Amino acid sequence: MRLRTPLALLGAALLVLVGPPLLEPGSGSETGTHIPGLRLMVPNTPGGGYDITARTAARNAEDAGLTRDVEVFNLPGAGGTVGLAHLVGEHGNGRIAMSMGLGVVGAVHTNKAPRTLADTTPIARLTEEQDIVVVSKDSPYRTLRDLLAAWRANPGKLPVGGGSSPGGPDHLAPMLMAQAAGIAPRSVNYVPFDGGGELLASILGDKVAFGVSGVGEYLDQIQAGELRVLAVTGAERVPGLDAPTLRESGLDTEFTNWRGIVAPPGLTEAERDRLVALVTALHASPQWRRSLEENGWTDAFLAGDAFGTFLERQDQRVADVLKELGL
Repeated sequence: MRLRTPLALLGAALLVLVGPPLLEPGSGSETGTHIPGLRLMVPNTPGGGYDITARTAARNAEDAGLTRDVEVFNLPGAGGTVGLAHLVGEHGNGRIAMSMGLGVVGAVHTNKAPRTLADTTPIARLTEEQDIVVVSKDSPYRTLRDLLAAWRANPGKLPVGGGSSPGGPDHLAPMLMAQAAGIAPRSVNYVPFDGGGELLASILGDKVAFGVSGVGEYLDQIQAGELRVLAVTGAERVPGLDAPTLRESGLDTEFTNWRGIVAPPGLTEAERDRLVALVTALHASPQWRRSLEENGWTDAFLAGDAFGTFLERQDQRVADVLKELGL
């Protein structure tokens, strides 16, 4: 707990006196969603799924008049666990939150991180998203069946790139693919990158045989013809993408990723409720609905305690899958 000086207390009192007039219409003052000085942390590098989700959410919240001047910043490292440790260290700070998802759940396990998502305050799950299997436009692999033939012949010689550390979605998806293809997961040459932004250059430069990432991360490159999508990992095809599902390509498996928001531990009930209210209002906004469609994200909203229960189950699921795959 920080000690307040008399000068600081005087400043706080003045802010209370002048605060209401400074809240402009459309700033969230009417809805109770405005959080002055809100910072949204991205625990990996720019250009990845957490980054795109966070910046889209911040822009949409401001455009919808729910809050103002949200600062989005990146703190990458160790699959998101560096950011997680920083968030937990912000105990009691109701003006910071973190964009996260399945990748952080996995990274906690594989990095044996001292801080876990059980140490945070769950705010909301926002989206669900399929992964895509992509290659560069110059790749010799025209279809997933072409790729699988080469992969089965020599798994170790085909590096697989993913935008998450071992245990994350971009790692679990190719491991489940390998298992379904009769390839021992331990023989897969997986190359981790700290987010889809870092991975992209290696796919475009053919440094990896293929990459696995979220749909929304590479839509621009796909539409520009720089990347070729060989398959999507979910149960159904993605509208607007000319790509089969894994099952249509002969692999009896499917996989989806998700993303959400968590906050530090030690928040008051009012601080937690205000963050939940902000994200709930964002979810209902037309701006966010448009962003879901534009990025190929599936609405998977789940707030507060229900999201906390989901996180507990996801943690156990990842532990079970890693054990089953021998990883």
